[in-house]
Amino acid sequence: MKIRIALYGSNGHQQCDLLREAHPLAEVVAVSGVSIPENPIVTPKIYASLDELLADPEIDLVSLCSPNRARQAEESIRCLKAGKHVLAEKPAALSEDDLDDILEAAQASGRSFREMGGTIFDATYWAMRQIIQRGDLGEIVQAFAQKSYPYFPERPQDEALDGGLFLQVGIHAARMIEHVCGLKISSLSRIETGLGNPKSGNLRMASAFQGTLENGGIVSAIANYLNPRGTGHWGNETLRIFGTQGMIEATDAGTRTRLILGERDLGPICGEPFGASYLTSYARHLLGQGAMPLSLEEELHPLRAILRARPLTGAHA
Repeated sequence: MKIRIALYGSNGHQQCDLLREAHPLAEVVAVSGVSIPENPIVTPKIYASLDELLADPEIDLVSLCSPNRARQAEESIRCLKAGKHVLAEKPAALSEDDLDDILEAAQASGRSFREMGGTIFDATYWAMRQIIQRGDLGEIVQAFAQKSYPYFPERPQDEALDGGLFLQVGIHAARMIEHVCGLKISSLSRIETGLGNPKSGNLRMASAFQGTLENGGIVSAIANYLNPRGTGHWGNETLRIFGTQGMIEATDAGTRTRLILGERDLGPICGEPFGASYLTSYARHLLGQGAMPLSLEEELHPLRAILRARPLTGAHA
């Protein structure tokens, strides 16, 4: 048995690889607003609208990359009420009230809702999580994260279209911190600037946040559209975590790692990924074959933390 997936919209990351490669537990059966690649392995039904797509009883799950992210929460609710599971591009909602409305709709419909949150499935971050969960670093006291993308002219000046820098990029930093440390962010303050935006519009070019973890530790992070192409990484990211017994870091998009415990520099860390891709794990979950590595609350809490962040003086310059 396979989970029958419909793809809606192309504003973000999609499971379009399912149109090119077979998957043991999932297949694309319908699309709307998605380009079909040459020589697909399946020929999905093509619908002109989300409403037409939702009327198809042969769809189990809708993967949402809504053309306008500000409407994605409402579209998620429509999918759930139509009896479909939902896998939503991040940010899944642009307000905490909208996020709560989605979860209420999921509970009422008996359908599953998840946000595309595969950060922890990466081998580097999964290995870091295991090291921290063993207690090797002692008490986590401070964490720093960076997520930097390049600017390109097609980035929307209206941040409602993709959620904007702080939400759609800052959420990566919040996920790295929470999901690797295994601790929730309890409070955040943020600051942003449009300085460096080559066009006239509302696009923010750089953002930063600072705050606290639930154990009393402190966090800080930066996000921007200033990644030079010469770095060789589309999403240049860094994660450094300091504990009472040592520190661990991943730099250059997770390709360079280091673990130091006391006086011992243990060098690069070695580890295996979670064991399955996000999609495979979610399909197994829907088929009753296993649990996701993070609960829904754990997966969504970085988004909640970002949505709750208070602006610092000078924000939105």
